[in-house]
Formats: sequence, C-alpha cells, structure tokens
Amino acid sequence: MKNMTLENLARVTGGKLVNGAHANCKIEAGGVYLDSRQVQPGDIFIATKGERVDGHSFIPSVLEKGALGVICEKEQGDITAPYIIVEDSFEALKKVGEYYRTQMDVKVVGITGSVGKTSTKEFIAGVLSEKYNVLKTQGNFNNEIGVPLTILRIREEHQVAVLEMGINHFGEMSRLTQMAKPDVCVMTNIGQCHLEFLGSREGILKAKSEIFECSNPDGAVVLNGDDDMLQTVSRVHGKKPVSFGLSEGNCVYASDIQNLGLFGSEFAIHMGEKCFAVKVKLPGEHQIYNALAASAVADYLGLSEAEIVKGIASVEPTAGRSNLIQTKDYVVIDDCYNANPVSMRAAIDLLSTAVTRKVAILGDMFELGEQELEMHGGIGAYVAEKGIDVLLCAGALSAEMASTAKEKSLVTKVRHYETREHLMEDLMNQLEKGDTVLIKASHGMGYQNIVEYLATK
Repeated sequence: MKNMTLENLARVTGGKLVNGAHANCKIEAGGVYLDSRQVQPGDIFIATKGERVDGHSFIPSVLEKGALGVICEKEQGDITAPYIIVEDSFEALKKVGEYYRTQMDVKVVGITGSVGKTSTKEFIAGVLSEKYNVLKTQGNFNNEIGVPLTILRIREEHQVAVLEMGINHFGEMSRLTQMAKPDVCVMTNIGQCHLEFLGSREGILKAKSEIFECSNPDGAVVLNGDDDMLQTVSRVHGKKPVSFGLSEGNCVYASDIQNLGLFGSEFAIHMGEKCFAVKVKLPGEHQIYNALAASAVADYLGLSEAEIVKGIASVEPTAGRSNLIQTKDYVVIDDCYNANPVSMRAAIDLLSTAVTRKVAILGDMFELGEQELEMHGGIGAYVAEKGIDVLLCAGALSAEMASTAKEKSLVTKVRHYETREHLMEDLMNQLEKGDTVLIKASHGMGYQNIVEYLATK
C-alpha cells in the first residue's frame, strides 16, 4: 500500500510511535485491518474496543502471524514490535483512510440518497467494469467505519472506486466525504427515512448535500432530476448538475419503456445526441433510474454506448434487494434488507405486476420519527390501492398498516402478528401453491429468516 508505513501513520494519526527504531516502521503495509482474522504477514492491525470484544486482546496473535505493527489505545508492555498509541482507534481509522485516499490515483464515485444506494452502486460498478478495474463497497460498509475500510481495500490496479455513503445524522456525510473525496457525486433521491434524526425532507437534503463539501470541484454531480427536492440543487461548485430521470427535461432520460414485469424492462436511453436501447434484468421502475444514473456516470468517465449497454445487461440482483427466488411452490421477492415508505411503495408496485396471487409479507419501518404510525398506515392504504391479495405483517408499528389496509379494502385478506416468529408459525396456512410473495421490512425485523424459510419450500 503506497506510503502506508508506520512512520507515516504515526504522523497522520497524531499518535505516539513506540519502538520506532524497528525496521518495520519504514516498510509499506500490505493491508490495514480491524479484524484480526484478516491480518496476514506484512499487514497493520488497528485494535478497537467493541461492545463485546476488545481488539487489544488479539495484538499478540497478529504479531505472531507477522503483522508489521499495530495501532492501539494502550501501552503494550514488553512487546518489541512497533506500535502506535492513539486516543481513539476508530478516529485513527478515519485519518488513515483519508490519508490513503490522497495517495491513490483513482477516480472515486460517491453514492448517497434515501433509497436505492446499494442497487445504484451495483449498476454503476457493473457498467464501469466494462472499461475499468473497479472496486466497490461490499455489503453495508457505507458508514464511518465501512467507508475507510473500503478505501483501504483500494490497490494500485484499481482505476475506479464506487463507494456507497450512508448517514442518519447531520455532520456524518461531511466526515465521509472528507475521507472519500469523490470525483463524481451521485444522489438517488430524498425520501422519508431517518426523519427521527434529520427532521424533514429538507433536513435530509441538507445532510446528504454535505457530500459536496470535499468533492472534486472539477468533477461531476449526478442527480435524480425527477425528485422534487433534488430539483432545487441548481449549482454545485459553480456547475449545473447532470440530471437523470424519466422526463425529457433531464440530461439523461428514458423513453419507449416496455415493462417486462418480474423479468425487468427494455427502454431507450437518451444522452444529448446519443440514443440507444438497453435491457435491465432487474424488475421495477426504480431499476430504470439506477440504469440511467449509471449511464450518466459512465458517459462522464468516457465509456462507449456499447460498453454502457453491455454493462447494464450484466447487472444481477443481490440478496435482499428485489432478488427473485424461484422455489418449487412460490416466486419469492427478497427485498428484506431495509425499508422506508418510498422503497415499500416501489416493492409493492413490483409485486402488483405479478400474474399470480400476490402476497405481501411486510414489517415495521424504523427511524421514521413522530409520523411513523401515519406512514405505516399509508403503506397499508397503498397495499389496498394496488389490489394485493394478501397482507401478512408483524410488529407493533405494522398493526397500523394492517388496520388501514382492512379499512380501505374489501378484497385484501389481512393478518397481523405480534412478532415475526408468530407470523412464521402461521405462514404455511396463509400461502397457496403458485403465489408470488414479497418479503420486506427494516433490517432489524429479521425478515431474512422468512426468506431462508421459504427458499426451502
């Protein structure tokens, strides 16, 4: 890793380098890790204090494995290997990540927004991979720990890094963008999530817009031009953002959309004088937006039309994100990674395209603030409006969802359960062979257990 020596990291973190005369202090590290299990000979280990485990207890074992040295918060007694003592290991991680970003000649695409960050990341990374060696965020590594760890995975062979950047408090995005320093900023939408901490959609826009603070002033900003809040972002660093959406007023837009239901869509993409046909394998209108965002980024970074078309067609679903699972008796729409009112409606829209009996297994949405009951009721009303045949839901907040659905529809069969476990006990009594089943709730509801259960049926 370029310039990642213990001497340099002591300076960057403001820590005290112990055993600084050791030869290891001038050697570039092969990797930097928080997880001691990942440490290999020549790596640096950052010891952190967790709720259950204190990483300092693993320092002897990583040194035995051949680690160059350690960043930690405590004196290490008689250890002769070099180590850096810092006040806070997590803060040191951020500083190390920020420093390493400045050492690497790589284009960074930073993605934020209320809904669709992960699927947009997958599209952008998939398309850019047609031309570049791309690193992307893995899993949900999108916070103040995940972002620097992702940055620290960049290597000399990488040409582009696609980073997902998630927040739920003011100031977090400022710290993330200070580390990532994106050359391209992508904002998917401003929805109703994290209202508990950010107060309103205006607050969400303000917090997300912190991504521009340390972004490359000569780079690009790519925004959803159909989002009413993002339409208010007229200039960033003195330049007009690149907008994408379904309406023709956007810089990048779609036309001639053919909805293939659960099998995706086909449409034409327009970018200035360019117009070309694409096919998206993933179902739902929101996937069209993801493809448009990816096209805008790809065009800015010099990809050809053929590369964009091929890249869009190559994107496959990921677990928990509108992933279709065909079992012996059911088609399962696995969308249980997370949930808020916008993504719930998008998932219900997708379910409504099924030609079979439609079953929605929904759960509580978290971090919605004072209007949480009203928003859950709104989802219940939307289930009724879309003609979903069966609604099964669990959780205290979802009781409002169930009662509203019952009130609004004489057709939808509604069942509410106190817990996910109670729902699962009764599930086989509610399903019929051939059903299309949507599974969606906030991640903390544990609905992936329902997906795993149905996948065996």
